[in-house]
Amino acid sequence: MSFRRISIVAAVALLLCTVAVGTARAQGGRSVADFSLKNASNAEVALKSYAGSKAVVVVFINPTCAFSKLYQNRLSALSAEYGAKGVQFLFVNAPINLEASADTGDAEKLKVKATGADLPLLTDEGQKVSNLLGATKTPEAVVLQPAGDGFAVRYKGAIDDNPQVEAYVKEKYLEQALNNLLAGRPVGVADKRAAGCLIKKF
Repeated sequence: MSFRRISIVAAVALLLCTVAVGTARAQGGRSVADFSLKNASNAEVALKSYAGSKAVVVVFINPTCAFSKLYQNRLSALSAEYGAKGVQFLFVNAPINLEASADTGDAEKLKVKATGADLPLLTDEGQKVSNLLGATKTPEAVVLQPAGDGFAVRYKGAIDDNPQVEAYVKEKYLEQALNNLLAGRPVGVADKRAAGCLIKKF
């Protein structure tokens, strides 16, 4: 084999390795061992208790955030649909910064008359989980998949591409990620910037 052919083969191999590493990072470069939340009865809800699930979706919401209200029915429907497929949804009540919410534009336009379906909210004491997962908005979803002794972060970000009008949604990011995982495929887009109310950090 000529030196030129060896160089080309080596270059192709290096390129494939780079792509593989990039894909691995995008599909689950981060992982978490465990964390705990509290339910309405003040009982502990541990992530590790869902190690038998096909995936765990942690959604940060706030009942007073207009964006969260707009997503309540959608999130309730997703929880029911994918819960039947072995996916666990955890809804975390996150405090918001009322003085400075990102991407709200004119807040008056986002007022919601009907709050929609009630979601079972969990408490994140000390904001340990939102900090661990890097959540900054409500609503924002993080998809975790059991892997080894912990959970790999497979997706983080927006639920879909239209917070205001569900009928106009074109890209269902969370659904796409879950469908790919359940089919044994790479998740695809691993991160999509969420639009919503800023989580207030204490």
